[in-house]
Amino acid sequence: MMKAEEIMTPNVVSIRGSATVADAVKLMKDKRLRGLIVEPRNEQDPYGMVTETDIIYKVAAFGLDPKIVRVYEIMVKPCVIINPELGVEYVARLFAQTHIRRAPVVQGKTLMGIVSVSDILFKSDFVENPKRLFIEDEIEIAREDARTICMARGSNSPECAAAWDFVENLQAGADHQLVKKKEQNSLQSYCEDNPNALECRVYED
Repeated sequence: MMKAEEIMTPNVVSIRGSATVADAVKLMKDKRLRGLIVEPRNEQDPYGMVTETDIIYKVAAFGLDPKIVRVYEIMVKPCVIINPELGVEYVARLFAQTHIRRAPVVQGKTLMGIVSVSDILFKSDFVENPKRLFIEDEIEIAREDARTICMARGSNSPECAAAWDFVENLQAGADHQLVKKKEQNSLQSYCEDNPNALECRVYED
């Protein structure tokens, strides 16, 4: 399984929250980017993100002056961050659950790069080597995803609720599989003692 650090873009372009939206637009045009990472103000401050949709939906759509509006007024902060060791499949799932297209890759407090849906599509090996996770791993990852989403979007947000619903659905599926497996094991034991029983002949077929 490829990791986020293997497909991320290491050359990150960032901007201060105090910069104007006009500054952000110019930087995005010059660098041909769709999003910028917003620098933390201090050691304790989290990373933020401002994207083209933030600018269009929150500034252009209301006729606001981008030379007056500041980045911190429209950015998403804290934003979802990606651990560099996270597998590509997990990154894709996190993007799907939060409805985002890109996120900074951070280790500790160090910004290592940025990963996007385009990186997953063009740089990863999910087509050549699809990885199906064990249900237990899926549940654990889903729990971590839910915690990350709720921290970034708020515990009362629809995204947070949807993330925990996903965890519950996975757990229900795992419980069903466990019950089915137990029933199957019980039948196998019965058939060992009663090989000529009708149930066993059907089972063996």
